[in-house]
This record gives sequence, structure tokens and C-alpha cells, in this order.
Amino acid sequence: MEESINLLFICSRNQWRSPTAEAVWRKRPGFSCRSAGTSPRARKTISPADIRWADFIFVMEKKHKNKLLTDFSRLLDHKAVHILDIPDDYQYMDEELISEVNDKVSAILN
Repeated sequence: MEESINLLFICSRNQWRSPTAEAVWRKRPGFSCRSAGTSPRARKTISPADIRWADFIFVMEKKHKNKLLTDFSRLLDHKAVHILDIPDDYQYMDEELISEVNDKVSAILN
């Protein structure tokens, strides 16, 4: 059995953007997915274990990457953090959000 690629999606509160990305990419074969938030008020807050687990880390905005670099700089030494540049303008599973996530993540993975 082939190993799956671990994708970690991060936004602020883990409410709309990152859970949508997780749900969309989890349906694809060959990928395991998690999502988390950078805010202490996130549904699930990012942990060191999440970062160690991830093969690819995707953040919605530059501020999320900056927060990760501040909080987890040593863990990120050998990991790329990809900024998707998706603003907090969407609800969970919004069609436009799904399309943006698919396009941007696919471009990075290919």
C-alpha cells in the first residue's frame, strides 16, 4: 500500500477556510489531511505534532505563516510553508472557496 501525502491547512480560527480545504482534499486518494488555526480561539489550534506530521503546510494568508514562524521556527527549519492567499471572505464549503483551494493547492503539488 502506498504512503499518503500529509496536507495541513491553516487559517485563523479553523472555522471556514482550513476545514473546507481539509474536507475537499481528504476526498482525493493518496492524501491525508488535517486543519488547524493560529488563534487561541480556533476550533483546533495548531500543535507541534501537526507540523511534524505534515508533508505540505498550506496557510491561507501571510499572517498565518508569520505566526507559525514565530511559534514553531525550529520545527519549520526543513518544511516549506505555502501561502494560498485566500482572504477570510468565505463560509464553510463555499463553491468559490472550494474552487480557489483546488486550483492553488493543485498548482503547488504539481
